[in-house]
Amino acid sequence: MNEIDVIKAFIIDEFLPDVSPDEFGPDDDLLADGVIDSLGLLKLIAWLEDRFAVAIDDAALDPNNFRSVSAMASFIVQSRLQTSRS
Repeated sequence: MNEIDVIKAFIIDEFLPDVSPDEFGPDDDLLADGVIDSLGLLKLIAWLEDRFAVAIDDAALDPNNFRSVSAMASFIVQSRLQTSRS
């Protein structure tokens, strides 16, 4: 499974249990659509850090990094690239 599939599965399990994977797209706006609120966002960030072994610091807490599954997957890939360059 790639990052998009893993993140999508987590969001469906945690926040959209009545939605099938076919009904939920990787570019759906989770914040604007009310899928995730501020507490859900904190839970999601903690899960992303744990699942993908990335550190999400205050500078990375831009809502646009967590607005959609695609945005999160891109953020994870970029974080890994930055870490590997360090």
